[in-house]
Amino acid sequence: MNMIAIDENLLKRFHHLACETHRTEAEIIEEALSIYINNDAQYVEVLCQRMDAADRGEFASEQQVNHFFSTLGD
Repeated sequence: MNMIAIDENLLKRFHHLACETHRTEAEIIEEALSIYINNDAQYVEVLCQRMDAADRGEFASEQQVNHFFSTLGD
């Protein structure tokens, strides 16, 4: 069995969700962790790709940067 510390308010919300959805706490934890890990893994993959590109000297030109910021508006 694994033990973790969880904020009391979050724990109450977690128990409420399990009751309201008629799902086990284990199901909710597994789904939440799976979603979080998948999202974080995608972020890390993109970050690594961008760092590799920077290491190769692949940067946006001044014109590309200016164009990007001009499309953001105020």
